[in-house]
Amino acid sequence: MAHVTPLLDTIRTPEDLRKLPEEKLAQVADELRRETIDAVSVTGGHLGAGLGVVELTVALHYVFNTPKDRLIWDVGHQTYPHKILCGRRDGIRTLRQPGGLSGFTKRSESEYDPFGAAHSSTSISAGLGMAIARDLSGGDNNVVAVIGDGSMSAGMAFEALNNAGALNSRLIVILNDNEMSIAPPVGALSAYLSRLMSGKTYRSIRETAKQLSKNLPSFVTSKVGQAEEFARGFLAGGGTLFEELGFYYVGPIDGHDLNHLLPVLQNVRDAGNGPVLVHVVTQKGKGYAPAEASDDKYHGVVQFDVVTGAQKKAAANFPSYTKVFGDSLAKEGQKDDKIVAITAAMPDGTGVGIFGKSFPERTFDVGIAEQHAVTFAAGLATEGYKPFCAIYSTFLQRGYDQLIHDVALQGLPVRFAVDRAGYVGADGATHAGAFDTAFLSCLPGMVVMAAADEAELVHMVATAVAYDDGPIAFRYPRGEGVGVEMPQEGIPLEIGKGRIVREGDQVALLSFGTRLQEALKAAEELEARGLSTTVADARFAKPLDEEMILKLACTHDVLLTIEEGSVGGFGSQVLQLLSDRGALDDGLKIRSLVLPDEYTDHDKPDRMYSNAGLDAKGIVSKVFEVLQKTPQAVKDRA
Repeated sequence: MAHVTPLLDTIRTPEDLRKLPEEKLAQVADELRRETIDAVSVTGGHLGAGLGVVELTVALHYVFNTPKDRLIWDVGHQTYPHKILCGRRDGIRTLRQPGGLSGFTKRSESEYDPFGAAHSSTSISAGLGMAIARDLSGGDNNVVAVIGDGSMSAGMAFEALNNAGALNSRLIVILNDNEMSIAPPVGALSAYLSRLMSGKTYRSIRETAKQLSKNLPSFVTSKVGQAEEFARGFLAGGGTLFEELGFYYVGPIDGHDLNHLLPVLQNVRDAGNGPVLVHVVTQKGKGYAPAEASDDKYHGVVQFDVVTGAQKKAAANFPSYTKVFGDSLAKEGQKDDKIVAITAAMPDGTGVGIFGKSFPERTFDVGIAEQHAVTFAAGLATEGYKPFCAIYSTFLQRGYDQLIHDVALQGLPVRFAVDRAGYVGADGATHAGAFDTAFLSCLPGMVVMAAADEAELVHMVATAVAYDDGPIAFRYPRGEGVGVEMPQEGIPLEIGKGRIVREGDQVALLSFGTRLQEALKAAEELEARGLSTTVADARFAKPLDEEMILKLACTHDVLLTIEEGSVGGFGSQVLQLLSDRGALDDGLKIRSLVLPDEYTDHDKPDRMYSNAGLDAKGIVSKVFEVLQKTPQAVKDRA
């Protein structure tokens, strides 16, 4: 039964929200929370984070004149309530659906999204850029960046804080603290002190004292500074770090109490120059009991029953690639106590949590800090350990300089488990693992593998354990395996050796990764239409199986490389090999099937691969296009 939202129904944009009296905002927040829960129950998505910032979202749009005032959300998981208030309520039940709203902020979607965010820790940098642009243009709008405490673990956030403090531009940072182990005071006294210290009177007195102290003897100035810092530490209970970086610190305040939020936000809005950090304490999943009781606070959910909170997960036919990796690594860990596992705040998402249950002392979650994760792994490798650095393909991009300089250049045997390779469906372009084959394969001394199925992944984990001659990476997709028979244990593969899966003599389909099943389907179709087809699993993009590839090139009329990655990856490596060896001089017809040269919006993965021409139908079509013949003509000739 539809819930009643009389106040929310009157709000199309934040301008409508700002017409309401303050005493109505609590009701708006309640209705907004119910609408968010109901919408996500239909679409799935990220629920807990959004529920935790409902009051904060209402307060920010009420106090600040968005979109003129720029409001930048870090990551974007928490922005569903923001989208509802900002003209997108009619489409909120299309979240993450084909052709629907993005699950993150997106500049092309709304003027209320001044900066796209799906990876973390970018908001302060972007906000500072906007603030400086405003200053250079002589503007007077506010810039507000909202960042979570988890995102603060990334070095980029501290780089931005340091730069913002030095530039002293007017910037407001909201630290949304929902997971810190400390429990700062967030009651009435703290709220009163935060209002007091964020107000003009306190700030002007403090500034006056600073100016006066410049004319006092140094020993007096020192004592004044110590007393002032002690007083602020006593009153606020924290903030010294941010003060040292040049920010005026306010907080902590209760992020669910509008009576606390509104006056503080109004004060910092009306304050003078310089950066301000407002420390807001919230609870993930706030206001929805199943989410509040969940360990991950309903971070990511599929469709669910609003009353019970039960998620409507389809029964899995086969284990996910992520679970296969985690189980395989745990088995290898029983045999080799030098194996260690590293994750950047994604223990469950990467399967490292499975290893961690058996070997907690050898499992390291470094937080949202991919750069550190890579160099941390490099340090472990120098001392004879076997680090497995498990990171999503799209997040590994953030540690690329460290991968080159600290790992590959030194030839250190760091093992990279590259999860979420290829399309990822509802998370869209920001999370697609499109580029890792290209950016890894160009590095000297790098070994790059891709699992064709879940059994191959088991063997690739074992291969990585056994390989000590330098860095090695293996990629695998999101989702379930294909149902092949699983080995009892992994057997290390010969480095740089592929396999022939099906023999033919006219068309060769050379697959790298899990498109192998589609290649086999395509071979059946081609065979039925009179074209004898070989299917090969490359296994390695670097080093290539040169012998196998050159033989395919010499004994077939057509060679297609197939991969779940961008141009510049496996197919480019093959073309370079064939060009170097003169194999293209004899009239070989060769094409590379890759992901399209674009950022592809969210959709169902199967449909995305179909649109990219990387399913069986697309492969067959490409073969006939290369031959410049119709399927019927080939069949008639046969």
